[in-house]
Amino acid sequence: MKLDITKVTPFVGQDTISSYQVRATEALKTLEEGTCPGNDFLGWLHLPSSLTPEFLNEIKAVAQTLRQECEAVVVAGIGGSYLGAKAVIEALSNSFQWLQDKSGNPTILFAGNNIGEDYLFELTEYLKGKRFGVINISKSGTTTETALAFRLLKKQCEQQRGKETARKVIVAITDARRGAARTCADKEGYKSFIIPDNVGGRFSVLTPVGLLPIAVAGFDIDQLVRGAQQMEAAGTLATQYAATRYALYQEGKKIEILANYQPKLHFMAEWWKQLYGESEGKDGKGIFPASVDLTTDLHSMGQWIQEGERTIFETVISVETPEHTLLFPADEENLDGLNFLACRRVDEVNKMAELGTQLAHVDGGVPNIHISIERLDAYNLGQLIYFFELACGLYCQLLGVNAFNQPGVEAYKKNMFALLGKPGYEKETEAIKARLA
Repeated sequence: MKLDITKVTPFVGQDTISSYQVRATEALKTLEEGTCPGNDFLGWLHLPSSLTPEFLNEIKAVAQTLRQECEAVVVAGIGGSYLGAKAVIEALSNSFQWLQDKSGNPTILFAGNNIGEDYLFELTEYLKGKRFGVINISKSGTTTETALAFRLLKKQCEQQRGKETARKVIVAITDARRGAARTCADKEGYKSFIIPDNVGGRFSVLTPVGLLPIAVAGFDIDQLVRGAQQMEAAGTLATQYAATRYALYQEGKKIEILANYQPKLHFMAEWWKQLYGESEGKDGKGIFPASVDLTTDLHSMGQWIQEGERTIFETVISVETPEHTLLFPADEENLDGLNFLACRRVDEVNKMAELGTQLAHVDGGVPNIHISIERLDAYNLGQLIYFFELACGLYCQLLGVNAFNQPGVEAYKKNMFALLGKPGYEKETEAIKARLA
């Protein structure tokens, strides 16, 4: 992986970035020593190097059972309990595989990340008559969106496959000792994996939360982990990225736009937005994480990025080598005027669009950070995931916020429970009804 900040230094001096990088290196020491705020959630820091072959083999064995027994597997989870797995699976999958012969790979579906009645109805309709399994991911087992979906899926799986078979194809990833999901897993005899107490959801891709669904989808979790281990051993790129983001924030750049030129990276950006938004957005501070899929969004958001308010900067993820080769064909009539591209790779056109856009945006006053990975494979994704995790922890140290809590997330839940009349919320229900009246 490579990091290029040369399109940032015209806006923020290299000396400034270097001074913040010294502070980011000191922040790394704070993380290593466990003296930072939220230090009881630092289990992700050396997670890659702690994963043993035996542990990964256990995950792969359970994944193989699900692959053999299921046409489809539904991952029930929300936030970090599904975004990391979905990001990797989408990035590594054939874009049209769901329309083709699956060649032994079950269809991976996601639920428990919304409360859309139509979505859940259509999901349960799709699953009728299918051999499906469920991976239920929740520390507590009481998160509304996930618990609601799991209740529906558990009942349907038992009805369609029988309770004995359902026990073999429902897997719980939850707390070691506490919570409704743990109680249910123990009572029903589900195979289960533990979400470590010291790893928060948005940092949990390299725990069973992400590794099991990725393995069920048929992808190489050994290579994913190796990529993360390599980045864990390096670290310098993360300090540079954290320092550059902080320097830009101090210069009034309040919005970071993560851009990619590979459609398969769309959900990697969604995972990144949660990681950074939930980690740094507190105490009235933090960069707002946004994303665009290019060149698609150049025809929608491109105008705003080029000439809108200059409070933004871009971070571009570039994939150096695509997995396939496709040459642009010649055409006798040449009505579109594109014969000058004949016999050239489509990726060359994409790369020139990327470079041309970068130059235009920099000329338009948008600082540009450039991240490049060699290929879109499990190893490089492992590098990218750990890079962003470490840089996030370091940046929040520079910002002076606790990267590992999310107190603001509870506000909507309190209002929702009060509006629904949940037992124990009687005073809140009375107060919110009076307010709405």
